[in-house]
Amino acid sequence: MILVTGAAGFIGSQVAKALLARGDAVLGLDNLNDYYDVALKQARLAALMDKPSFQFRKLDISDRDAMLALAGEFPAISGIVHLAAQPGVRYSLINPYAYIQANVMGHLVMLEMARALPALRHFVYASSSSVYGANTKTPFSVGDPVEHPNSLYAATKRADELIGHTYAHLYGIPATGLRFFTVYGPWGRPDMAPMLFARAISAGEPIKVFNRGEMWRDFTYIDDIVDGVLRALDRPATGSPPHKLYNLGNHRSEKLTDFIAALEQALQKKAVMQLEPMQPGDVPATYADIETSRLELGFSPTTTMSVGIPKFVDWYKRFYGA
Repeated sequence: MILVTGAAGFIGSQVAKALLARGDAVLGLDNLNDYYDVALKQARLAALMDKPSFQFRKLDISDRDAMLALAGEFPAISGIVHLAAQPGVRYSLINPYAYIQANVMGHLVMLEMARALPALRHFVYASSSSVYGANTKTPFSVGDPVEHPNSLYAATKRADELIGHTYAHLYGIPATGLRFFTVYGPWGRPDMAPMLFARAISAGEPIKVFNRGEMWRDFTYIDDIVDGVLRALDRPATGSPPHKLYNLGNHRSEKLTDFIAALEQALQKKAVMQLEPMQPGDVPATYADIETSRLELGFSPTTTMSVGIPKFVDWYKRFYGA
């Protein structure tokens, strides 16, 4: 059995779907908080609930007693894919406490749960490209210094990596952190640029384009990310300590205005762009060096923006009736 936290989330729901498709039993966890539209989270879950090998628990990962009780209820859990977190760089400026509670305390509780699982082979968890902060050397490599985060969100994800390393050292828990780069696609989060832009363009409303359009992102399609997660899960970390970090990105840094142009083409409607200055906590560019991921995981993303954006827009139109 594989435990997936954040199972009602964007990446978590698609990882759970892929695990079920290949024959794994999945236990999904999510607290279904209202950071964004709960109806979208419930719709993601609904696509999983009819699968006989899927079970769901509505729980908060920072609840120590509940998570340790769950370990006692499901001692056969052999893998954990820990994706539950409080996301978003900008919201961390508004509600910093939510990030410490979910991303630091929640991560610690999950590792304590891992210690209590006798059959556990691997603990895989979500980190973020945000840990690279304002690094100017590109592409970003897992060996680059990451000690100067630009946001509290990034700081909590770096803390997760350090705590994961420590638990691997102290208790021998094989742990792998995955630094995701700007994931997009069907079922995406409504607080992220692809969904915000698609909604505004469809409605003829202006979209905010930060740093006056001088922004580059390593946009990575959800199916490629899911493939990378499963590859990591199937290869328990080794070494002393048994802890690994990998970049999961597309190895292409695309200009934001090119992404908008692709959305315009797929939606067959022009965007009204409102150029804004750089936001606090943001970075101008992300770009993943995935050579280690290729060599050690066999990770090889294949979805370009020209393929991924039309797929996203098709889903968006169907789901929202746009």
